[in-house]
Amino acid sequence: MLVLNSKQIKRLDEVASKVYGISTLILMENAGREIARLADKILRKGKKILVVCGTGNNGGDGFVAARHLSNMGHSVRVVLVGSAKKLKSDPQINFVILKKMKIPVLELKGRSYRFQSLVQQSKIIIDAMFGIGLSRPVSGIYFDVISELNRSGRRILSIDIPSGIDSDSGKVLGIAVKAHATGTLAAMKPGLILADGRKHSGKIKVLDISIPRSLLK
Repeated sequence: MLVLNSKQIKRLDEVASKVYGISTLILMENAGREIARLADKILRKGKKILVVCGTGNNGGDGFVAARHLSNMGHSVRVVLVGSAKKLKSDPQINFVILKKMKIPVLELKGRSYRFQSLVQQSKIIIDAMFGIGLSRPVSGIYFDVISELNRSGRRILSIDIPSGIDSDSGKVLGIAVKAHATGTLAAMKPGLILADGRKHSGKIKVLDISIPRSLLK
């Protein structure tokens, strides 16, 4: 089993883009599609799914997953934790597509009964807040959101690594999502199997996002 730390994963993405011409937007599309397929296996068609996204690339993966799940026939709602003005370029592209498809999006900037209601109405929640780049303790609204998700009792599927887990050490950075399953991208991360990471990750599946096989040896 191939295990790569955060620096190695970032280098992998860089080589895939610069040497092989596989853009970060393509990698995001593949990641979101594979997460959607994984979520679809868990549910029957038409079930309510909540995708909780951050403003970085992990959130962009979530936007893509939401689009594919909607096309599969599920009832999808998206929560963006923070402002759409802070989205990076690739997530912004996929956010605009969501809006054009009229998939409901709630921009969450503080405590909200609407968010609590969406959580309780959902059959499964996709955690797309933080990826492998998190290096400081979770705080503010993200702390509140993760607290709400953990006490909801809903099944949670995390993208790449449960939000709040250090991807290299497996340590909880203040607070972390307690996922029932994690779809990790391209290769296993140390944080999924070390320290608290193992208890927070649930069932782990490595997803193919089209990184060339020669780079994964």
